[in-house]
Amino acid sequence: MELSALLTPAAEGGYVAYNPETGTTTQGETIEEALQNLREATELYLEEFPLNLRGRPLLTTFQVPVHA
Repeated sequence: MELSALLTPAAEGGYVAYNPETGTTTQGETIEEALQNLREATELYLEEFPLNLRGRPLLTTFQVPVHA
């Protein structure tokens, strides 16, 4: 099953990893560690709450004006 991962730098260092399809969130010191932790957390979540996904996830970006 292909799922999405959003990684953002954590204020205290490392990365926060988030899976929007399940809402699972975790962290790690490196990108690889954060992804591995997210994979494990998401697998545990899916054992209790299986998903019925249709199609592949789509990630895009958009812009908003910056007000000074």
